Amino acid sequence: MLQIIKATCTNGELVLSEKLSSELEGKTLQVMIIEPSEPNQDYQASKIQQFLARVNNYSFQLPADYKFNRDEIYER
Repeated sequence: MLQIIKATCTNGELVLSEKLSSELEGKTLQVMIIEPSEPNQDYQASKIQQFLARVNNYSFQLPADYKFNRDEIYER
């Protein structure tokens, strides 16, 4: 699953701009922090937006019952 949410760092903790799905309860998540630098903030913001647009274009949801069959791929 790929979800992009903005967050603010407050007292060393991330405060998300929206609530996470209850399906994520108890799961460990990976977080990517993207912060535009000050000198070229407009340029950096543009690059970040381009990156996020690419992520959204090439992301898709797999069905809950999807299973990857390695045996079929390797003809076992």
